[in-house]
Amino acid sequence: MFFKSSKGSGSDVDIQPAPKSSPPSIISADLKIIGDMKSEGEIQVDGTIDGDIRAKVLLVSETAMIKGEIVVEKVYVHGSINGQVRAQEVNLAKTARVVGDILHVNLSIETGAVLEGHCKRLVEKQSADDAKVNVFVSDDANRRLAKTKEGGGDYDSKGDTKPPSSHDKTKVQPS
Repeated sequence: MFFKSSKGSGSDVDIQPAPKSSPPSIISADLKIIGDMKSEGEIQVDGTIDGDIRAKVLLVSETAMIKGEIVVEKVYVHGSINGQVRAQEVNLAKTARVVGDILHVNLSIETGAVLEGHCKRLVEKQSADDAKVNVFVSDDANRRLAKTKEGGGDYDSKGDTKPPSSHDKTKVQPS
């Protein structure tokens, strides 16, 4: 029904299947790892890790204990972390215990979670178009600026409004 004939096409297009999402790598509760971990996918930690973790998503279960730096896109913490956490999205559950700084874009902390460290929000980088500033100057503004430079006009050299005259002053009396 929706088939296209390749007779008149003349173009060779490689059709590749969509990448399959793989199941998370699971570090079981009875496993202890000494060393760094790196994954392009999701890691679920139930055991103990003494090393840095780099992944897309990290789930730290209640039985997990991690000592090292964590750099991920998303982290869900239910267990213990001793080290710096850098992530776009950080979620600390009520059973979480983090000793170290958290660098984040989005942070959520449930009541009961323990955090001993600093939280610092990371600023998302703006695109070049967003960073540009548009300035519109009217002829009227140019005339006022010229008067200011000459010493006259409505504004002083700092760009403030006219200095108040003696009749503009108001007195505030204590009550």
